[in-house]
Amino acid sequence: MMSVWQGFAVLILGYLLGSIPFGLIITRMAGLGDIRKIGSGNIGTTNVLRTGKKSLAAATLLCDALKGTVAALLAKSFVGPDAALVAGFAAFIGHLFPVWLGFKGGKGVATYLGILLALAWPVGIAFALIWLAMAFTLRYSSLSALTASLISPFVLLAMGDNRTALVFGAMSLILWLKHHENIGRLLSGKESKIGAKSSPAPAADSGGGTA
Repeated sequence: MMSVWQGFAVLILGYLLGSIPFGLIITRMAGLGDIRKIGSGNIGTTNVLRTGKKSLAAATLLCDALKGTVAALLAKSFVGPDAALVAGFAAFIGHLFPVWLGFKGGKGVATYLGILLALAWPVGIAFALIWLAMAFTLRYSSLSALTASLISPFVLLAMGDNRTALVFGAMSLILWLKHHENIGRLLSGKESKIGAKSSPAPAADSGGGTA
């Protein structure tokens, strides 16, 4: 049974790990300036890809996923399975609302995947395959992520992992809310496709970025 202090500790650990803005750090280290000033203004993988640097986008994807994986696995190793769920959820929230960036972060897709791989790796593989299949055929990163995140909690339920399904159901709901502008553009046919050229970021996010 996880104590209150253990719960608080893994909550802080998860949030701090999740709040590391790898997209911003990686692009700045590469000499590309502030990623928030191009494309959608998002710090995630899709917007990093708009720099034309696929290696940087891949590094961002990996790091954003791993921070969720590491948070969940550390909490599970030192405290237990319940702590892993708390730390994973906190890492997801940290990515979306990082204290270092005025609580304006990414949209959580890569971190969601990293946590899913840590807690239920077969479902994580399914998530990745769904995303890849849809992205390859339709070229919409946001639609791919929305579809994969919608299906994942139901797969967890079908596997009998009710607590994990509940946590990922909440994460999926938040992820969909963070993508509300993308959903509007998808419905109006104005959503940017994967590989679209970068442009200066508007005052408010209006690009097709995700992750």
